[in-house]
Parts: sequence; structure tokens; C-alpha cells
Amino acid sequence: MTDPYRREFQVRWADLDPNAHLRHSAYMDYAAEARVGFLNDCGFTLERFQKLNIGPVLFREETRYLHEVRANERISVTTELSGLSANGKHWRMRHHIFKADGSLACVVDVQGAWLGLAARKIVPAPAELQDVMRNVPHTQDFAEFMPQKPA
Repeated sequence: MTDPYRREFQVRWADLDPNAHLRHSAYMDYAAEARVGFLNDCGFTLERFQKLNIGPVLFREETRYLHEVRANERISVTTELSGLSANGKHWRMRHHIFKADGSLACVVDVQGAWLGLAARKIVPAPAELQDVMRNVPHTQDFAEFMPQKPA
């Protein structure tokens, strides 16, 4: 199995809450930076998404906080694929946020899809992006799924 994609960050003062630790929404910001960094490194930059007339959209974010992260700490964020729909429209990713000592600070699970920017509807990814998504390192519990519409 391939190692997960990994990005390193240093926690900024602006990312802290009044308790002097990483604010809840900053965890999602770092996860998004890692996710977008992965896509960029695979050639899917903002400019390329604009030319393809699609973009990623999130439907769900779930965050589990495990250890406090404080100012100026170095963290690393991994990105793995935890699910993919057979039609190439929907995906799930998991991010692990680690402290410099290797302890797991947070787990962020997201579910998203590809938004057609002209029609403003969910569309399948182009073939080259589907190939990239199939080659994202997978979580151990990776599963193909069909998204359920809310009741």
C-alpha cells in the first residue's frame, strides 16, 4: 500500500482560539489545504479546474479531536481516500492531523463531489481526474458507495 499524501504546517497565531489552542475550524482549514495540495501536486490546480469548468464541493465534514494543538507547533496532515462512487461523481476523504511528536491530534472525514460550474449540478469527474482519484492512497476501510439523499 502507498503511504498517504502528507503536508507539513506550522500553527499560526491567527489559528488559535481564546484558550490558546488550535480553534475548531482551523483543523478543517488544514485538512482542506492538504486536500487541495494533493490535487495541485497531481496537476489539478485552480486554473485547470476552471478550464474543466468543475470544482470540488463538500457535503459533510466530521471532526474528532483527540489532542490539543498549541501555537507554533508543527503539524502534519495526511490525505487518504475512504470512498468513491462508481459513477465518478462522489468521494470521501480522511485526514489525520499529527503533532510533531507523532501523536494523533485530530481526524477529519469529508464527503464531497464534483460540481459542474455551468450547470451547478453534480457531475462525473473527467477521466484523467477519475484516474487521479482512484490512485489516492486508500484507507483500510475504503469502500465504494452510493450517496444517499437526505430524507
